[in-house]
Amino acid sequence: MAEFDTAKVGVVMGSDSDMPVMAKAAEVLEELGISYEMAIISAHREPDVFYEYAKNAEEKGFKVIIAGAGMAAHLPGMCAAIFPMPVIGIPMHTTSLGGRDSLYSIVQMPSGIPVATVAVNGGANAGLLAAKILATSDPELLSRLKEYSRGLKEQVEAKNARLQEQGFREYLKTGK
Repeated sequence: MAEFDTAKVGVVMGSDSDMPVMAKAAEVLEELGISYEMAIISAHREPDVFYEYAKNAEEKGFKVIIAGAGMAAHLPGMCAAIFPMPVIGIPMHTTSLGGRDSLYSIVQMPSGIPVATVAVNGGANAGLLAAKILATSDPELLSRLKEYSRGLKEQVEAKNARLQEQGFREYLKTGK
């Protein structure tokens, strides 16, 4: 768990196989100085534990939950049904359907139970979206987000300068 400020994000996944994607969300939160708590909780295999997590999330101080799930992908939607604040769903890539099953399960929520959904395996964007939600009431975080965006722009500018200097063949040889 990262300890930086009072704004908190719950980062929850249904399986440890989701960890590489969820870690990207956590890394973005850490880079932006946002505290979070990460947990592995299966909505299907331990519904009582899941229910307590979602029911107590507001009391714990969570302002946003990032929930990653694959296949049937009920975790984000069930979080949204219980937790009264924003939930961001990350559909996980699956071997059988390439993540389309997860994507459809998360994005097709019934009216009244919204889940903001990022791309399949979109952990970093989930972290950024959580930060943007929190930044609506946190000017310091908004400033850090703007600096983050400037850094992205500078990375692209540096890559283009190298391409212009080296040409595409040499650029491809030397990698990123």
